[in-house]
Amino acid sequence: MRLFNMLAAAGTATIVAGAALAQSTTAELPRQMSWTAYDTGSAGFNQAVAIGAALQDALGMSLRVLPGKNDVSRTEPLRQGRVEFSATGVGGSFMAQEGAFEFGAENWGPQPIRVLMANNGGAINLAVGVAGDLGIEEFSDLKGKRVAWVVGAPALNVNTEAYLAYGGLTWDDVERVDFGGFGASWKGLAEGQVDAAFASTNSGLAYEAATGPRGLFWPPIDPDNAEGLARMQEIAPFFTPNKAMVGANIDGTDGYQGAGYAYPVLIGTADTEEDLAYNMTKAMVELFPGYDGKAPGIAGWALDKQNMTWVVPYHDGAIRYFNEVGMWSDEAQAHNDELVERQAALQAAWEELKAEAPDNWDEAWPEKRRAALEAGGFSVVF
Repeated sequence: MRLFNMLAAAGTATIVAGAALAQSTTAELPRQMSWTAYDTGSAGFNQAVAIGAALQDALGMSLRVLPGKNDVSRTEPLRQGRVEFSATGVGGSFMAQEGAFEFGAENWGPQPIRVLMANNGGAINLAVGVAGDLGIEEFSDLKGKRVAWVVGAPALNVNTEAYLAYGGLTWDDVERVDFGGFGASWKGLAEGQVDAAFASTNSGLAYEAATGPRGLFWPPIDPDNAEGLARMQEIAPFFTPNKAMVGANIDGTDGYQGAGYAYPVLIGTADTEEDLAYNMTKAMVELFPGYDGKAPGIAGWALDKQNMTWVVPYHDGAIRYFNEVGMWSDEAQAHNDELVERQAALQAAWEELKAEAPDNWDEAWPEKRRAALEAGGFSVVF
């Protein structure tokens, strides 16, 4: 049994006890570490807790998991050095790297994000769930319905927009309902304040909604709908069609045909010490048997499921470990180098614009960002 305390008053979870049959690792890590993750009850939070229990078993260390309501609140402690790592999504990783949406605000800017590992299981989808009492069958049926918008969470909102686009809709076609956090949006769905919200299919909050009075339904994504997928990927290019086998109302069925991407993603920054990143990556791999199966969808952290040519660069410490186990290649290194160059170009453009001190920052930065990417020969997204 894995035991942990959820300290609601402090907004943290601390791993306090372990299993009788602990896995072993030669990784060397501090006695105490802190991560940020999505809200309590989310898939990211639950998986971080399970990983923390394995670390407790093997190394006697304590992992403090701080839930954050949105991408900004999860990334800010990492930026300030108050946590070692963040188990985040595409918002805290890719969008933070890009300096896009909330990360384009004048007090943020492109972040030097570095990946250690990611959950690429394919067993889950990242999707928009709708209340089961509405009779909705397709995403186009959301026209005129209430759809959740999470303040400070560009990943959730852009992903929701991508699903609306698949159905031929925009935010103008639905009633946007604002929430202060991911958890609040799903509580709102269960309590009738909103009709649709975004989550991973294995989120604890989705399971709760599925057993609630309104029920839950995941509208499908047809992999043969080329036009719908083109609209979706124009908004969110990281999405790919995927058949989920794990999640609320999905477990034990033939699966749910939707779409997905890597989640959670364990990240640090370029300033994260190489030895720390190396040992954290090593522990994640060597302790995998100890946390596999301890949370829905957690199997995607396996070493053989890692995508070495993702949209955010890997940390040098993680690369060092992947080289040791024969999982890194010249192709992966070339791709990584290009991503680091992309980040450098964005950060240079940011500093140039700061020096110019424009009055209309919200208009000036998107133009500066686009010009910098085009000048460097990089793809322009967002």
